[in-house]
Amino acid sequence: MPITARQKLLVQQSFAKVEPIADQAAIMFYAKLFEYDPSLKVLFTKSMTQQGQMLMATLKVAVKSLDDIDGLVGVLQKLADRHLQYGVKIEDYTPVGNALLYTLKTGLGPAFTLELRKAWIAVYRTVAQVMRTQAYPQYDAKRYKNTKHYQR
Repeated sequence: MPITARQKLLVQQSFAKVEPIADQAAIMFYAKLFEYDPSLKVLFTKSMTQQGQMLMATLKVAVKSLDDIDGLVGVLQKLADRHLQYGVKIEDYTPVGNALLYTLKTGLGPAFTLELRKAWIAVYRTVAQVMRTQAYPQYDAKRYKNTKHYQR
């Protein structure tokens, strides 16, 4: 499902509201991620402050690059290669996406409308699909089913 111009705009505008609370958003994100899947903690060797800064910087680049999807694809492919070296598995993209949505919902409050949620889902699905395809050549978005169970 391609990202529409409206979805790009919504994501970019909403991320501008997240940037001032980036440190708190990163803390919220990792707390929720590790709640969903505590086994992911071992993948993070840097301090959570550094990790949070890297997360927010990466999100900023991705959100700004939505107007140049072709350019974004190359960035995401390199990121996928690094994540594969860190030990990220194909199923790990699911709790990351869910933690991102939780963080946005919590951080933006009532501004996180259903339309905005759908826009972020479209963006994250695209990001995850590009990264999974790069890291796992056998990945097929139409057939892939994550069977791992997560904490709630």
